[in-house]
Amino acid sequence: MRLTTRLLAATALTLALGTAASAKTLVYCSEGSPEGFDPALYTAGTTFDASSKTIYNRLVEFELGTTNIKPGLAESWEVSDDGLEYTFNLRPDAQFHTTDFFTPSRPLTADDVVFSFDRQNNAENPYNEYVTGAAWEYWNSMSMPDILKSIEKVDDQTVKFTLNEPYAPFLANLAMDFASIASKEYADQLAEAGNEAQLNQQPIGTGPFQFVAYQPDAVIRYRAHPDYWNGKEAIDDLVFAITTDASVRQQRLLANECQVMPYPNPADIESLKGNENLTVMEQEGLNVGYLAYNTQIAPFDNAQVRKALNMAINKQAIIDVVFQGSGEIAKNPIPPTMWSYREETEDDAYDPEAAQQMLEEAGVTDLSMEVWAMPVQRPYNPNARRMAELIQADFSKIGVDVEIVSYEWGEYLERSKAEDREGAVLLGWTGDNGDPDNFLAVLLGCDAVGNANRAQWCNEEFDAKVTEAKRLDTQEERAALYKEAQAIFKEEAPWATIAHSVTFMPMQKNVTGYVQDPLGGHWFTGVDIAE
Repeated sequence: MRLTTRLLAATALTLALGTAASAKTLVYCSEGSPEGFDPALYTAGTTFDASSKTIYNRLVEFELGTTNIKPGLAESWEVSDDGLEYTFNLRPDAQFHTTDFFTPSRPLTADDVVFSFDRQNNAENPYNEYVTGAAWEYWNSMSMPDILKSIEKVDDQTVKFTLNEPYAPFLANLAMDFASIASKEYADQLAEAGNEAQLNQQPIGTGPFQFVAYQPDAVIRYRAHPDYWNGKEAIDDLVFAITTDASVRQQRLLANECQVMPYPNPADIESLKGNENLTVMEQEGLNVGYLAYNTQIAPFDNAQVRKALNMAINKQAIIDVVFQGSGEIAKNPIPPTMWSYREETEDDAYDPEAAQQMLEEAGVTDLSMEVWAMPVQRPYNPNARRMAELIQADFSKIGVDVEIVSYEWGEYLERSKAEDREGAVLLGWTGDNGDPDNFLAVLLGCDAVGNANRAQWCNEEFDAKVTEAKRLDTQEERAALYKEAQAIFKEEAPWATIAHSVTFMPMQKNVTGYVQDPLGGHWFTGVDIAE
């Protein structure tokens, strides 16, 4: 079955490349399939790479390689003295894609901006539930319904956001994937035809590449947007060759069937670095990998039980075996490269005997549990199955029986959000905007329970500190509260914090202009292939 799947994928890739033989084509061996092409609906980096980072733009964006904010679809903006009003002046020349399935009659206007956010916030908007189970996870996990008072069109080229209270990360949030701007004209056309779901299957944006076709689990094809407001890309055709196996991705890279690949096997990195035909970029990832207990289900509702399990995990063995040394043990829920990181935190000691004693004192014996393992490689976890096996062996030493569970990636993400989920789930996070709020509120805040908060953990004291930090002006004031929140997290232990990783990007030496993203995304703006 695996061989057949690979042959089909290879055939699809060959066909895709054959149609663009005369054009300059770059093939990216992506690690997985997108859940869809509407980035506001999802949280997975794989989906964002295939949608928001190719097809769409946002009002403001991050400078490549940094977390600095720059103009995007908004040429400029003004913030009121009280920090409650943000007024954005739109580009007059931002053209939507013209494709076989849509021809725009106008460039971007304020109507598109208002639509893109209203559908996430307004239950009466016909696109609020246009996809079954639409939860607008980022929008809700980041407390946007509480923060945002209104969005209004001032005129065709001006949009004003009014907040209920000052909110320090607001601009950075608008640079995130969920804030991508879609075409209202296209959405209206689909609604009139009764085909709203197509918005998530055949997307239209203003971004550097326009969608051409998708063969599920095999190939996504894009073409450079000829009327892109920031200039046409040097690459004429961009192909995502979906290749879930890291060893197969590497084979394709070495054979020059693809020019860029993410997430190499840690054990292969040195040999890739030694290949004279390749460049291997690397940087510390703004990420954390963790095991999230369901704190609403006994016995994981007991912090003593959670801490006992944490003490049974040999994190150093995980670093050595899973990361092959290309990572470091995590003790906080944010990475050490992020401001407000709490250096003085003491990690749970690896002590199986003490862990077993703590479980007995908590009245827990003969515990059986599930540990969920992701089916795909992520920057914060290069081999979740192997990590789960190591945790399974560690827990067996203290009398805990573990069943390892997995699902297809989209289903895994959806099922793991359930408040009645059994067991503990391996997941992780790469920062979206360089702000601690993007970890502490999005992953652990009360508003995120049932969404990105896979621990289903709502601690009022923690939540109050994180919420207050959003309202403060200076980084110093905010950092003090975030450090207090990290101390509460460590005491309550809703996660076992596992690792922070170094990320590696191998590519052909003739690929130029590629910039590693500290936020973990994969961008092809400015990328070229030298002749």
